[in-house]
Amino acid sequence: MTHAASFRHQFRSGGSYELGIEVGSTDDAGLQAVLSAVWAAAGVQGCYGHGDREPEEQEAVPCTVASLEEFGHLHGRVRLPSGDLVVCGVMAVRGGDDSGDWLDFSVPDSALDAAGVSYWDGRSFYRSALIDDWLAAIAAEAFRSAPFSCAAVGWEVSGCIDAASLGGELPEKRSVGYLVPRDGVLRYGPAND
Repeated sequence: MTHAASFRHQFRSGGSYELGIEVGSTDDAGLQAVLSAVWAAAGVQGCYGHGDREPEEQEAVPCTVASLEEFGHLHGRVRLPSGDLVVCGVMAVRGGDDSGDWLDFSVPDSALDAAGVSYWDGRSFYRSALIDDWLAAIAAEAFRSAPFSCAAVGWEVSGCIDAASLGGELPEKRSVGYLVPRDGVLRYGPAND
């Protein structure tokens, strides 16, 4: 197993390259629908509750909201567009009475580094068109079976936008990639600023 796909060497420090999705509700059924759709669209291999043990050292868990609540994160492996197998994870931020839920699908920076994926060009934030477009494609596929309010792709993006402030429109200048539904169609605006 390559370092990029090793659980034990990930999830410790650094950040993550993310697909952050505003689910649009706070009920378990809505979150479950988006979780299942993202896991399937990404083609994630396995589902595990512990990021500090290799899959061979733990039992698989169901890819459910109940598992997310029990473990805090779910982990698996996914193939990047380059063909490299890397670790990935998902977590939920429950909105409660104040806002809707968020689902955050991510690949740790350390896994991208180990796979040789470039995502920093000296700017004050990370950006990879390859990973942005891949995550946007996962979002678009997931949206077909589990529509959501909006999403963002980029480095540490979860919660950086919300559907209410976007009003169904893509901002002209975007430091991250935006995915905004309008009339049942999910539109993608890649980072351009």
